[in-house]
Amino acid sequence: MRKEYDFSKSRKNPFAKRLKTQITIRLDSAAVAYFKQTAAELDMPYQNLINLFLRDCATQKRRPSLQWTDGVAKR
Repeated sequence: MRKEYDFSKSRKNPFAKRLKTQITIRLDSAAVAYFKQTAAELDMPYQNLINLFLRDCATQKRRPSLQWTDGVAKR
């Protein structure tokens, strides 16, 4: 390896805006099992499947339908 490198002619990564952000998220076991099974059928990593699903929800501006039980009022 060189002791020094010349980056004067370098350019920014054109794909930098498309990079993913690593987060920690807690999902219930049933949801993870569902995505793992579905991803196995599609021959893809389950994290990618979850990302595609969430991106589709965001693009379509979908909202979850929440139904509360035990007398908790809807918002």
